[in-house]
Amino acid sequence: MTESCGKTHKKIETPLARAKGLGSAKSGYKHWWMQRVTALALIPLSVWLLFHLPNIFTASYAEAQLWMSDPWNAVTLLLFLWAAFYHALLGLEVIIEDYVHCHVGKPVMLIFTRFLFLGAGVMAVYAVLKINFA
Repeated sequence: MTESCGKTHKKIETPLARAKGLGSAKSGYKHWWMQRVTALALIPLSVWLLFHLPNIFTASYAEAQLWMSDPWNAVTLLLFLWAAFYHALLGLEVIIEDYVHCHVGKPVMLIFTRFLFLGAGVMAVYAVLKINFA
């Protein structure tokens, strides 16, 4: 028995028929690898951000703008944003792929998630660049 979008269907098929169409075993390797790479990249970037965050919260807008106008800070903040958004996207895609069983809902949710994270990432990068070059 298989369940799809809340409906239960009886399916009689061979193990080969069940495995066909599931894709190559190589396709998930890049996804898995990028999740680990972004996790490792987020360790020093998060430590850097946690070190600077208290100063940014207590600073005025002009002081924060001066801090962000330093190329090292702006580039590091952009790297953090990229790694954080990409890592979160990869993790959410894994959750959707593993736990959403609706054959119609899964691709819709994956596409929506991609657009959502792309939009949020673009807005975050724009905000950093606007503050940096204002």
